Amino acid sequence: MITLTVRTEAPTARGPVSSALIAVLTDGQQSPDAKLGLSAAVEQAVDECHDILGDEDLQLTLFLLYLLHYGPVDFVRGEWEWDPELIRLRSLVEERFEAHVRAHVVLPSPLPRDGKHAAEALFEMTQPAAKPGTAMWLAKNATEELLREFLIQRSIYTLREADPHTWSIPKLQGRAKAAMVEIQADEYGGGHPDKVHSEIFARTMRNFGLDDTPDAYLDLVPASTLASTNLISMFGLHRRLRGANVGHLAAFEMTSTIPNKHYGNAFRKNGYGQDVTWYFDEHVEADAVHEQLAARDLVGNLVDDEPQLTEDIFFGAAACLYVDGRAGDHMRDAWSSGRSSLRTAEPRA
Repeated sequence: MITLTVRTEAPTARGPVSSALIAVLTDGQQSPDAKLGLSAAVEQAVDECHDILGDEDLQLTLFLLYLLHYGPVDFVRGEWEWDPELIRLRSLVEERFEAHVRAHVVLPSPLPRDGKHAAEALFEMTQPAAKPGTAMWLAKNATEELLREFLIQRSIYTLREADPHTWSIPKLQGRAKAAMVEIQADEYGGGHPDKVHSEIFARTMRNFGLDDTPDAYLDLVPASTLASTNLISMFGLHRRLRGANVGHLAAFEMTSTIPNKHYGNAFRKNGYGQDVTWYFDEHVEADAVHEQLAARDLVGNLVDDEPQLTEDIFFGAAACLYVDGRAGDHMRDAWSSGRSSLRTAEPRA
């Protein structure tokens, strides 16, 4: 059974910017005063922000602005997707977001000169993250509550898995486009709705006793989790960042197999069967293939065909490792200290 439920309630604001944005989106009226207030709030917040990856207000704001390009979003009233002022304000936040990430990642030096060496450099670059501390820690220490938190954290992206990367397909050509289509077609179940990866994850959530509605737990996840999804949305929406989106996808696939093996083992250790572990087991098998396709056929061919994108490709890969690494560190650090990784306690029925 395919999930068709959508979130109908607006999320809780996390500061003046998200509060002003939610007021605009839920009112549905093109109020000049409301827009002026939102503009002033965004400009001030961006100017005063010191760590945008950890800024709850700005990350929620960016997430909601990107959400307009997904859908459906029932709490939004009116047509805001291409509103010029919202696009302008989104650009202000994106500029600070991208600048922060670029300032905190290190690219291979010198950059590879051809596709073969680009693939080799990616495997070297992603090797440390392919054995992640968070997944290994969870496999060893998982409790029912930690597994619940883990699924809630993962739900923000995974219930829309593949969608932001797919935005790059029409921005690519030739061999790279064909390779991305091959990877993404598998993510979407190869024509079988019940095998779409986001739906398999929704099944995992249902069988664990969680709500599988996209964004049902948006109020609970911290800025670091939102930043991981926001990064891919930013890369996917901008044609100038198509190389970064390809690099992000490659790093994402190349650091997936071993972590998902540990995650599946964590659930099995706590007594859960295939109705919960299928998603993780599927990615152990699928991503072992995808990592080769992503590194050699997608990135390798793109570097050979459009060498001017090489730097952006490796920026996207490094950004994936950095931003996802911060999200993983937040969870592991909280759990290791006996704290919840969520913002508030999960709502009880």
